[in-house]
Amino acid sequence: MASASLLQFSVSITRLPHFASPIRNPNPRQPKPSLKCASSKSPLRSNPSTETPQRPSLTLREICDGRVPDHVIRRQVCVGFVVATDVQRQGLPVMLSGRDCVLHAQTGSGKTLAYLLLIFSIINVQRSAVQALIVVPTRELGMQVTKVARMLAAKPSDSEAEGRICTVMALLDGGLLRRHKSWLKAEPPTIVVATIGSLCQMLEKNIFKLEAMQILVIDEVDFLFNSSKQTYSLRKLLTSYSSINSRQTIFASASIPQHRRFVYDCIQQKWTKNDVVHVHVNPIEPMPSCLRHRFVVCNKNERMQTLLSLLQTDGLKTGIVFVGEQSEKSKKAGNAPPTTSVIDFLKASYTKCSEILLLEEEMNFNLRAASLSEVRQGGDCLLVATDIAARGVDLPETTHIYNFDLPRTAVDYLHRAGRTGRKPFSNENCTVTSIITAEERFALQRFENELMFRSQELTL
Repeated sequence: MASASLLQFSVSITRLPHFASPIRNPNPRQPKPSLKCASSKSPLRSNPSTETPQRPSLTLREICDGRVPDHVIRRQVCVGFVVATDVQRQGLPVMLSGRDCVLHAQTGSGKTLAYLLLIFSIINVQRSAVQALIVVPTRELGMQVTKVARMLAAKPSDSEAEGRICTVMALLDGGLLRRHKSWLKAEPPTIVVATIGSLCQMLEKNIFKLEAMQILVIDEVDFLFNSSKQTYSLRKLLTSYSSINSRQTIFASASIPQHRRFVYDCIQQKWTKNDVVHVHVNPIEPMPSCLRHRFVVCNKNERMQTLLSLLQTDGLKTGIVFVGEQSEKSKKAGNAPPTTSVIDFLKASYTKCSEILLLEEEMNFNLRAASLSEVRQGGDCLLVATDIAARGVDLPETTHIYNFDLPRTAVDYLHRAGRTGRKPFSNENCTVTSIITAEERFALQRFENELMFRSQELTL
């Protein structure tokens, strides 16, 4: 391991609230988190008998006051971002001190808001240059982050402040890069939210440079590093297009397998400075405790009817059916994608839902955005999707997840399950149901062991 000592924070909680929904009835008191300060070799265990008494929950204003511009704090309060979540309470003081940071916490825990508040504490809107870069794996997550960033950046109508306002550009796959090129040359935005492919196109053509960048955020960092197409570009961004000496680096994800090794690599590969801090919230319980996990065993040719029976029995309002990607062999044979088969069956057989929508990577970008918009508006809605909907997409009204096809890995299961149970301070139970064959029971048990949850078998 690296010689520099690493600080690792851990907190045990029963549930982490979500960052992007208004907080109306927060619990006025929460347990004070226990702090674990560990070297890279031997973590120190805190004594449970010496825990400090409970104290009132910290607000985001208390943490950010004097660091984040007042109009940003007022905006976050107006839309309901009041009480700090655990990852915000643990991570923001570290990040606001200027340290590089790995934010490692459950889905829906508030990582996005944490790094956005950090960005607003650093940037100077009077300077015409790209000062903050947020890299995301998908267009859908990029649109979501851009929306929250622009919401925080907007000054109130009664503001007397003059001068430049903070501009946020979404440089995402499928966008009009020619229009972005004109914007970048005319007046560079302060914050850029980008997918790695579109970003590297712009950098390779010298359309804009990162010499003024003060903060780099890599969201869903494990996903980007696990993609062979994106790993080379990401490494080049971290080491060639910018330097750790001139920027603050933030990595964020709900799942960082072998996280100690990852932090070690961050230092050795010079992706971060030597004093990088790993903020690991609730390592004992990777998923929110409000989730109820179930499974149904059936033959492959019975899965459609099993799904229909589950939907009719559950009486859900908003849910997601995750379907596996179509194989190359199936594509070459001219078969319809499995998502098409599922959605056609449901539209013909399931009449209790007013909207049955599709979201998959092969769709037109505008159609993908329209599907997500429909789901976010609430009401009776069912989304049939591939794993493109599993990473970072915020759908707080979703109460039911169905794995029509079992995910390939435990990490994929975690992120699919993380699309539900995202309402802040809510005791509402949400369910994750897997439709499996008898041979797949072993794989599901492996997920249970890795993610520390238990599933209940259903008999229909």
